[in-house]
Amino acid sequence: MNKTALEQWRNKAGAWVQRGLDQRLRLAVTGLSRSGKTAFITSLVNQLEHAGIDARLPHWPPAAEGRLLGIKRVPSRHHHVPAFGYEAALAQLAGTPPAWPEPTRGISEITLAIRYQPGNALKRRLKDTATLYLELVDYPGEWLLDLPLLDLSYAQWSEQQRRLLDNPELARLARPWLEAGAAVAADAPAEDARLARLAADYSRWLLDIRREAGAYLVQPGRFILPGEYQGAPMLEFVPWVWGQVPAGLGEQHHYGMMEARFEHYKKHLVAGFYREFFAGFDRQIVLVDCLSALNRGPDSVADLGRALSAIMQSFEYGQSGWWRRLFAPRIDKLLFAATKADHLTPDQHGRLSRLLGALVRGGHRRARLAGIDIQTLALASIRATTSGEVSHQGERIPALQGHRLADGQPVTLYPGEVPEGLPEADFWQRQGFDFTEFAPPRWQQDAPLPHLRLDQALAFLLGDKLS
Repeated sequence: MNKTALEQWRNKAGAWVQRGLDQRLRLAVTGLSRSGKTAFITSLVNQLEHAGIDARLPHWPPAAEGRLLGIKRVPSRHHHVPAFGYEAALAQLAGTPPAWPEPTRGISEITLAIRYQPGNALKRRLKDTATLYLELVDYPGEWLLDLPLLDLSYAQWSEQQRRLLDNPELARLARPWLEAGAAVAADAPAEDARLARLAADYSRWLLDIRREAGAYLVQPGRFILPGEYQGAPMLEFVPWVWGQVPAGLGEQHHYGMMEARFEHYKKHLVAGFYREFFAGFDRQIVLVDCLSALNRGPDSVADLGRALSAIMQSFEYGQSGWWRRLFAPRIDKLLFAATKADHLTPDQHGRLSRLLGALVRGGHRRARLAGIDIQTLALASIRATTSGEVSHQGERIPALQGHRLADGQPVTLYPGEVPEGLPEADFWQRQGFDFTEFAPPRWQQDAPLPHLRLDQALAFLLGDKLS
């Protein structure tokens, strides 16, 4: 090989190594409604935009060591996925008065190019700087609640939903769709308009039991967050809870039509989501609002645990051959984050993290066996309170100050204690608490948003990628 050819080969090899140092990571952000997905992504992007200037991320080594050089937002590779509304979210937070960003109701994405100096000596010899392309994908956690449907027939799912009606409160709220469905004959000719009205009543029930009864495990999840499938016929079915039906009913009958739509829903929306999106995620954070469940009482906490168990099935693919063949996911890090930690005094943050750990413990071990590094953390994506102490009956007790979300009034309070783990029956008798919802902080857009432990979340989810 002559000198010119050798030099060309070296140049090509060097370029190949440099390209190899640039990485791409697809980080999925999910959580049940009102868990704070929009606030999390907005704050994360905002912190990174300030990283090279006035970052407040002391527990994330690349920022603490001054190795973050800056970021820029770049076009997404996935042109069919809507863009995350970052600028609109910032505008709402900076408004007068400030407001929490409007929650997203479907899937969205934002991509960041993070320029940094490698911390590893060998990497620094190969290249002074590198780029991590971070794709942040926001999608509703309700979509993960549907995974168990893949193992159920329409009749089995109908019986599962019928058992929910043994709860008097859920049955009371179900009265409109139960009465409407009782007038629908299983073997009568299928009428699209009638099934559409019945499905709309059922969807309202799912929303009502979540809002009024504190239910979390609502199925099908797309009925309350349909995304682009709003009005599609495959979302127009309900569980059959009105007794036995004649055998052999086809799609020309009401029962057969709903059974066919249930199977179509599973195939195209449930399995389709995992094939198209979930299998492409590298890492995942699941945001959980434990405080709202505690406010609502023991039934709500128990149902939150059931919902999280359903979500955990999405990450237990190591135990199932069909799962690996069908979806081939590659998630290697999973963070469960208890949000709104700023709604508690600092002495309660550890308890909040341990409570969340207890809620996901059943799937925790199985996820580890599947090769996933999993952690729990209490955080506040955007800190809305300040903590301190107040004098009460001659004693100093911890307290929070902030503006109440309901009316914007300033308040100072001690919200109460969080149980160390899953609350026992006596906890509800002896414990009095009220976890108040707070308005966003007054904030100037030229400063990074205040937060709690967002840097620790970044250290877990991205730490090895910027080493």
